[in-house]
Amino acid sequence: MIPLAIPDLSGKEAEYLGECISSTFVSSVGPFVDRFEQTLARECGSDGAVATCSGTTALHASLWAAGVGPNDLVVLPAFTFIASANAISHCGASPWLVDIDAESWTLDPAALERALETKTEADGDRRVHRQSGRRVAAIMPVYTLGTPADMDRIVDIAERYGLPVVADGAAAIGASYRSRPIGQLGAQFSTLSFNGNKTLTTGGGGAILARDKMLLDRIRHLTTTARTSRNYDHDEVGFNYRMTNLEAAVGCAQIERLDALVSSKRRIREVYDTAFRDVPGLGPFPQPVWANSACWFSGIVCGNEAMPVTDACALLMDRGIDARPAWKPVHRQLPYLDAPREELTVSENIWARAITLPCSTAITDSELDQVIAAVKDVLG
Repeated sequence: MIPLAIPDLSGKEAEYLGECISSTFVSSVGPFVDRFEQTLARECGSDGAVATCSGTTALHASLWAAGVGPNDLVVLPAFTFIASANAISHCGASPWLVDIDAESWTLDPAALERALETKTEADGDRRVHRQSGRRVAAIMPVYTLGTPADMDRIVDIAERYGLPVVADGAAAIGASYRSRPIGQLGAQFSTLSFNGNKTLTTGGGGAILARDKMLLDRIRHLTTTARTSRNYDHDEVGFNYRMTNLEAAVGCAQIERLDALVSSKRRIREVYDTAFRDVPGLGPFPQPVWANSACWFSGIVCGNEAMPVTDACALLMDRGIDARPAWKPVHRQLPYLDAPREELTVSENIWARAITLPCSTAITDSELDQVIAAVKDVLG
């Protein structure tokens, strides 16, 4: 079986883990945590970074620091992994689901502006969802599959409506938007994930980027149980969300090879796009003009409505290819069936037709040839 995405741990991961064990710094305090945060900030063009124990906790802490609370609404694209919505729910808030743009599979700025213009009204310094009476507290664009959303337009809309932006950039490390790194796109907070299948992994973990020192200090305080002294004084309800030194050691080894790992992902995207360009009924994953995607996942978009993507994936699995359908959109997930939503035509269309194909950074040319041959056999 050629797996969908597995980590490449061929750098100094074992060496750095050995240093952790020798030093006994294995928990959330240690030199690798500091080093990883500093390197992340530099690579992403941010003034600083705070490493966390997961991408979901990074989102939750960022939303909380941005002022999202119980009964609020947060604008979210419907086409995303459920963790994006769950982080909103952890604040006691609910996602307000808006469609994606077909060119990028990210939050559609036109749909966002239309929803805010027609469905909300000002109430003092608050923006209120007219039908429910709930406060709209933030906008959460998602950098789908490592592709940044059209952030200049989204940030402009957010500023006009007085809303903070918390960007879910889970898989977008190494990406850029209009030649700017993801830490410089106007969001108050941008988050990353380092789960085992990400381009850069720490086994599990995440990070929060910000360009404002006060915001960074606030996040660091919140994610370390809001502790104010060595005498176990705490000034609010905080979160135990810090990354361990063990995880950060793996991250430090990984980020030393970031350029090579991202280049590999982009090469895989190019190989698939080229191989399937002339196959009737198959289309590529998106590459909008404004973004240089990190290409976390790659694959195909099927035009053959006679074969559901789940059936196509099953046939590919029979041929030793670990192919997967796209995420089921949030509005189709049981916990969010009643979430407020706008028209979701593009989300529905993409979800029904996208297939992700094996794209481990260390995948061989021979394995890529096997994937391509199998896809052409099943769908060509």
